[in-house]
Amino acid sequence: MNNKLILLSFAALALASCKKEEPKQEAAKPFPVVKVESRNITGYQTFPASIEGKVNNDVRAKIQGYITQVLVDEGQFVTKGQPLFRLETNTLNETAAAAKAGVGAAQSNIAAAQAAVNAAQVEVNKLKPLVDKKIISSVQLQTAQANLAQAQAQVQQAKAAREQANANYKGAAANVDYSIIRAPISGVVGKLPLRVGSLVGPNDQTALTTVSDTSEIYAYFSMNEKEYFDFLEKSEGATMPQKIKNIPMVELELANGSLYPEKGRVEAITGQIDPTTGTIQFRVSFTNAQKLLSNGNSGKIRLPKYYNNVLVVPEGATYEQQGIVYVYKVNKDTARNAVVNIIDRIDNLALIKDGVKVGDPVVAAGTGTLKNGTPVKPQPTTTDQIVKSIKPKF
Repeated sequence: MNNKLILLSFAALALASCKKEEPKQEAAKPFPVVKVESRNITGYQTFPASIEGKVNNDVRAKIQGYITQVLVDEGQFVTKGQPLFRLETNTLNETAAAAKAGVGAAQSNIAAAQAAVNAAQVEVNKLKPLVDKKIISSVQLQTAQANLAQAQAQVQQAKAAREQANANYKGAAANVDYSIIRAPISGVVGKLPLRVGSLVGPNDQTALTTVSDTSEIYAYFSMNEKEYFDFLEKSEGATMPQKIKNIPMVELELANGSLYPEKGRVEAITGQIDPTTGTIQFRVSFTNAQKLLSNGNSGKIRLPKYYNNVLVVPEGATYEQQGIVYVYKVNKDTARNAVVNIIDRIDNLALIKDGVKVGDPVVAAGTGTLKNGTPVKPQPTTTDQIVKSIKPKF
């Protein structure tokens, strides 16, 4: 009896071990699900930009001298011709006065020479009829005529001396005028590195200041070669002027992150790639009536990209494996992965070329916890609700 019981026990254990345990089906978990939409989307390429006034003129001294007055302050608006600096003029004034006296002396010499001419002409006029009547010999007339020619030559010499004296005076007077250094254009005064007592001259490396016309400003930005050729391929127009003309208006993001209220237009592109940086430069013009922008500011140019009727899903709906991008479509409460081609990613949206169609339900978030064929419990929501729930990371 005991042996039978032992045999029955072993048989029961063998049957139990041979019986396959049925797998437990995983319970469906809730996931947010959105429908693929078609939208018009505007994205932006951003490029660092440097800002300059329309015209920037260095102010330099035309003569050497010590600064005696600084007549403006940094950041002040000045008009063309307005005095900015005064240089010492004591020696210059003396030189100009002496040159002016030289002009007067030269004029007196002309008067004296002209008087000699007049006297010589009278003598010639007196002797000529006497020679004609053979009262006197022609030798006396010839002597008088030679004296007249010599007097006339002296007048020409005196006039030449006067021209030289005038030139000397004009040069001395110009130097006196150059002692007042004026604004070359209307604009805003920049930094003033030199003060009263500084010796300045035309060969100085450091300018006295810079005057910038900021009624209109230029923002310069660069593209690398790849970006540049992509831009050429996507821009409308057969020629470069046509492509530039068709570039949409751009925005300027200031250093504090705010947008400049006026939009700008790309006006020019440099004709060659910079061999040292491998980039090509663009110039954008902005109006600056309120003088909010200054020479030397920095910012970012926002070049718009327009996508019309493009398929979109929340960016979190996509995931990547080995360089291939997928989404999870929901079919009969089951997640099925599908390959998609991404055009761009803008404002937490993934822009899709193909792989899904409008109205397809896709898992909007939490794709990292899913596998192909995983049962899900769809929680319908909208793309906007998902996007708005994403907090920016700083």
